[in-house]
Amino acid sequence: MLEVRKVAKAFDGFQAVAGVSLAVPRGQIAAIIGPNGAGKTTLFNLITGHLRPDAGAVLLDGRDITGLPPHDVCRLGMGRSFQRINIFPRLTVFQNVQAGFISHRGRGLDLFSRVGQLYREETEALLESLGLLDRSGEVSGFLSHGAQKQLELGIALASEPRLLLLDEPTAGMSAAETRETIQLISRIAAERGLTLLFTEHDMEVVFSIAQKITVLHQGRVIAEGAPAEVRNDPEVRRVYLGERR
Repeated sequence: MLEVRKVAKAFDGFQAVAGVSLAVPRGQIAAIIGPNGAGKTTLFNLITGHLRPDAGAVLLDGRDITGLPPHDVCRLGMGRSFQRINIFPRLTVFQNVQAGFISHRGRGLDLFSRVGQLYREETEALLESLGLLDRSGEVSGFLSHGAQKQLELGIALASEPRLLLLDEPTAGMSAAETRETIQLISRIAAERGLTLLFTEHDMEVVFSIAQKITVLHQGRVIAEGAPAEVRNDPEVRRVYLGERR
């Protein structure tokens, strides 16, 4: 579903991503981990079109999408959530997700339809799957942090992606919220047949749901494989967990 080929990006001489390659098969749940400054978010921005790579290529389902703007990448089947919550805080929960459907299906410039009736059934069904239907009339800016992250996931899902990228999906959550969110993400991915790639600092989260883990350090891949392989890799333990040889 996703192939990254020797992608590189530098900022004022600093090599943030240095020739990273990875592949995510269709239907897989994959994670990217690494210390702060390892290049995880920069890599996500290169994959989703928010940054243009200096070298390398990004392929989505076999199609070269390198350098395409984010809205085009989204229309080709890639959704994304961000580290910092990216919702419409003054709109209701329902309106946030409905806006996602309206934009994705090309009705954003339709000045003649009553917006309130557009994609109502689809919006309610998605909110129900997220456990947010009973809060659909609430103003989203007043939701808890965890609920706002769930809502952001709903906005991303409204674009009907085949591949979903989640950047720190449990950041700032309590332990209870983290457990609920991981269960939700796992269920949604299974129900919708999604391919999922996420970054995460919480290793309990990573090892509980990831089928494959890629480890970055200083912009380079230092390890990749199944969770058990990565957990026992001596280089990973040295640079990521702080263990000495």
